[in-house]
Amino acid sequence: MANNSNVFKPRMIALAVSVAVLLPIQSLAAEIQLPRIDVIGEQEDAVAKQPGSVAIITEEELELQQPLSVQDALKSVPGVVIREEEGYGFIPNIGIRGLNPNRSQKLLVLEDGVPVAPGLFLANESYYSPRIERMQSIEVLKGAASLRYGPTTIGGVINYKTKDPEDGVRVTAKAGTHGYQLFGFDAGGTSPSNEAVAGISIVTAKGDGFRDNEFDMTDVVLKGGMQLTDNQWISAKFTYYDNEVNTSYVGLRPNEYRRNPDKNPAPNDYFITDRKSFDVNHEWEINDSVRLNTLLYWAELQRDYWRRDLLTEKDPNDPTKIKKDAKGNNIVIGRTINGTLFEPCNNTVYCMSGRNRNFEMMGIDSRLFITHNTFGIKNETEIGIRLHSDELRNQTVRSKTNPNARSGDLTSDETQKADGVALFVQNRFELNDKIAVTPGLRVESYDQKRTNEKTGVSGKTNNTEVMPGVGMTWQVAPEAQLFAGVFRGFSPAMVATAISGDGTDQQLDAERSTNYEIGVRGSLQRLSYEATYFRMDFDNQIVNQSLSGGIDKANGGKTLNEGLELGLAYDLTGGWSVDGNATWLPTAEFRNDSLGPDGNRLPYAPKFTSNLNLNYKIGDFRTTLGAYYVSEQYVDAANTKAESTDGTKGEIDAYTVFNLSAFYDINKLWSVFGTVRNLADRKYITSRNPDGIFPGAERNAEIGASYKF
Repeated sequence: MANNSNVFKPRMIALAVSVAVLLPIQSLAAEIQLPRIDVIGEQEDAVAKQPGSVAIITEEELELQQPLSVQDALKSVPGVVIREEEGYGFIPNIGIRGLNPNRSQKLLVLEDGVPVAPGLFLANESYYSPRIERMQSIEVLKGAASLRYGPTTIGGVINYKTKDPEDGVRVTAKAGTHGYQLFGFDAGGTSPSNEAVAGISIVTAKGDGFRDNEFDMTDVVLKGGMQLTDNQWISAKFTYYDNEVNTSYVGLRPNEYRRNPDKNPAPNDYFITDRKSFDVNHEWEINDSVRLNTLLYWAELQRDYWRRDLLTEKDPNDPTKIKKDAKGNNIVIGRTINGTLFEPCNNTVYCMSGRNRNFEMMGIDSRLFITHNTFGIKNETEIGIRLHSDELRNQTVRSKTNPNARSGDLTSDETQKADGVALFVQNRFELNDKIAVTPGLRVESYDQKRTNEKTGVSGKTNNTEVMPGVGMTWQVAPEAQLFAGVFRGFSPAMVATAISGDGTDQQLDAERSTNYEIGVRGSLQRLSYEATYFRMDFDNQIVNQSLSGGIDKANGGKTLNEGLELGLAYDLTGGWSVDGNATWLPTAEFRNDSLGPDGNRLPYAPKFTSNLNLNYKIGDFRTTLGAYYVSEQYVDAANTKAESTDGTKGEIDAYTVFNLSAFYDINKLWSVFGTVRNLADRKYITSRNPDGIFPGAERNAEIGASYKF
């Protein structure tokens, strides 16, 4: 581990104590609502107004589940598929409705309305995930309602809502198997006038990892806001995240998995992430009918991925030269059934490489909300504009001598830039007290540029996408609301695929789909439910074809995703209740031969997933026993069933994992909690991507306590 994070943590803890002492801790005369952009909202009728499938994971549910990560929490949402990698969700892989979960590229992920991905038009891969410990709730929105946001909303929108500062000081500690340790510190308070609030939140965690892949993480948030005038509010948030994970894109080979599934196959590989962000949110209630919300955001992410190079075939006449195939690629011989072989660091060929990327993004998102009675009916209009800019410095640094190198020869160096402008308008026509229709239109225009800094060669491209959509809601009865929608979705081709290394515009269109959705939701006595039919008809899907995830992609394929989602909750008597979800995806297939054989199933699109929880509550004690099921799935376009020698291909068997957790409020100050995941210690494979077998986490447990001063 590098020393910088170890030095940083005690400084942050000292800062937190100082802030806690200096903050004027007073009781709130009235709760201060910090402005932010919500995807669904917290109003009583917020869900009923959405012409699409919605899910909200509440703070109470997060307390009880004690999820390891945001992607762990999202298993409770219908339609969501999670592909585990290093086990703790530091590198999230989230898919929706049969879309490949690789690096969460097929959906838009937000935090308080701010993009989480390092670049919307450069690289939508999730190299970073905010910590679940600082989340108040999670919103998931699918269907035509997601058109208000973009780009990359084909699968839907996920919005993590961070906790607002609380009065007082809270200390949280957790300990668990695999050397897991977590410390949380929260402090907050209000001004003497009760018009301003501020707080600090710190989470530090470290552990040995599920496969001897140790990690050391720090997450710091400073958040506050104030009332400027009787009708204006402002909030600001600064975040700092630092993490070093001893993980790799290299998985286990078949014999390694059978003999020792806990093995770290690449002990020299490290995924190092450093992220800083800042956003300001301003809300202005111009009058009773008009409100303006403006968000200004900035983020910088440094992602260094240091990896041992796989063994390659050498020229017998010159061992310093590597044999090439017909396409000019190195011939790799390092993948065997027994393990992975790496280049020796003996000063002949490169043995250690750092794929190091520095992202910077900034933007402004402004939304005007108007309520009016045009045409003699109630209307709710939303008009939005977003200006966004991305920049990436992508470098490869390689060493021939040191398997733990953090420096070496600069072998590739390029910059990528993108600028985008988005315009959006929608109007909700409330035709009567039961039926509402919401048409909308979004236009995204963006420019992309790629420059090789070593050769000076550059290229650029641009694109404009027009995305119409319409949704409706119909309150058929007090216990049932129908919703339906259709919209045009798109996801931009990333710069590295849109522009070749020699600067040529590849003339790649954006990924496009026509999405349909119809469903019903409501509540009846002790039962609440939502059932949805969905269809995503792609005419130009981009499917990853590379083992390493993101280098070589195909464009132009027709695919179809079609299925059903169901979410239920039922309150039994005597403190018992059940809740769960299920997704049935009978169709997730290629529709021509450009990406995969016609009729073959899409990779990582299981036909059935479900999550079922049995809950019990008595007084201040709550407990839940959950079962998470994923059916068999293919990992390649050829739908290979038999396991390949190197473990990168072969059908993944179905698996069920049981989890048990409990939460107890001893009093107003003390809370204790604990969880056991994979209760039956099931051995299973969760992925063969990027390169080899990635097992699911073995049985693991945590206990913790929280105290509020």
